[in-house]
Amino acid sequence: MSAVTLIARDELRLMRRNRVAVVAFALLVLLTLAAALISWSHQQSITQTRARFQAQAAKEFETQPDRHPHRMVHFGNFVFRPLGLLAAFDPGVDAFTGNSMFLEGHRQNSANFGDVRQSSMLVRFGQLTPAFVLQVIAPLLLIFLGYGAVARERERGTLRQMLVQGVSARAVVMGKLLALGVVAALVGLPAMIAFLLIAGQPGALAGPMLVIALGYAAYLALWAIIVILMSALARRGRDALLALLALWVVLVILLPRIAPDVAAQAHALPTRLETDIAIARDLHKLGDSHNPDDPFFKAFKEKTLRQYGVTRVEDLPVNYSGLLAMEGEKLTSGLFDDYADRSFAIQAAQTRLNDGFGIISPAIALKRLSMAAAGTDLTGHRRFMTQAEAYRYDMVQRLNRLQAEAVSYANDTAKDAGADRRKRISAGHWETIPQFQFKPARAADLVKASLPGLGLLLAWLVIAALALLPVARHLQKARP
Repeated sequence: MSAVTLIARDELRLMRRNRVAVVAFALLVLLTLAAALISWSHQQSITQTRARFQAQAAKEFETQPDRHPHRMVHFGNFVFRPLGLLAAFDPGVDAFTGNSMFLEGHRQNSANFGDVRQSSMLVRFGQLTPAFVLQVIAPLLLIFLGYGAVARERERGTLRQMLVQGVSARAVVMGKLLALGVVAALVGLPAMIAFLLIAGQPGALAGPMLVIALGYAAYLALWAIIVILMSALARRGRDALLALLALWVVLVILLPRIAPDVAAQAHALPTRLETDIAIARDLHKLGDSHNPDDPFFKAFKEKTLRQYGVTRVEDLPVNYSGLLAMEGEKLTSGLFDDYADRSFAIQAAQTRLNDGFGIISPAIALKRLSMAAAGTDLTGHRRFMTQAEAYRYDMVQRLNRLQAEAVSYANDTAKDAGADRRKRISAGHWETIPQFQFKPARAADLVKASLPGLGLLLAWLVIAALALLPVARHLQKARP
């Protein structure tokens, strides 16, 4: 048996004799299992609730009575964002961004009903998920288990004895690192098993699962190296513990909380009120379809009449009011899309700046990887928003087309006692409007989005591993 293996076995034996360490390890395993069960149950509950609400919204839309199509435009519809299986491992920004949208004509609403707005402030600190346990708590356990691994040998004088007996400092460091690496693997194992059980359902994506597993393995291995490095550099175990705790607070707690604020300050997002005012101002500039002298809509009317070869809107084979509604919706939707693109561009700049902090915080790099692979990052939220807006536009234009083709212009503009009934069309038309179907990201896209985070983690791992070489040479000098 090699010296490295003997040292690692001896270190593990010491850890087993440490009751505090054993209890802490057992508690972390139980916490991980509890997090997995809670997160899985929460994800299943959310999925079922949103599916039920989505079916209820679709039923209420389809069972509306005979109506004028434009009333259905204002009646609107609700869509709910379904969660992927990997959201049970890392729910990402889902709790913050909202999960449902009310779709209606003339407006582009934002997502609502995020869990954070309905829960305590503790949710902002972090939900109890397997990802949270591995990102935040697991490094803390490695610190408490390994801070004295090398420093203890130096304090007791046993390090010099080992060097005198011919054991190289590199073997000492590698043995201690191997022992802590085994602990790190055992710490991550329950979460990985739960992760596989969660993601091993029909429709699970193998590529993103593999990237997540590699990312968390690299993250725990990195912390094992950092702990051994600090333990080897510090003169006393107490100094190593204080330094490691300070490092954990900065890298895992402070920087992931400060980075979003810095990004928000650097790339300020207009408030909702400012955006609403700006949109209202630009809508006014687009024109007024109710004003017969409005230049744009006057030109549209003349163009329509020429297209059908008539001189009056009353002679058109279709309802001019419906065509006017379609043109108006096209204009306003283009404006809404423009403002949405500007907002997402600012949010993307914030995300890039926040992700850039991954260079100095492996926890940020891991979060980026984890959310991107799980499809729960801002890109996943934008995917839902974009698809919901495309569905809204299609739904409204289908209803406007029904007004143009199924309601005559004479009836539409009539104001006699029976006009309201003549404007209505059969309720069967509502069933012809397709239901919203969210298309999740492909596995290749999720893997591609997570690779920058994985690259940063591997870079951290390589740099930390290379730092062990001079540290081992420094320890070798302890030999008389």
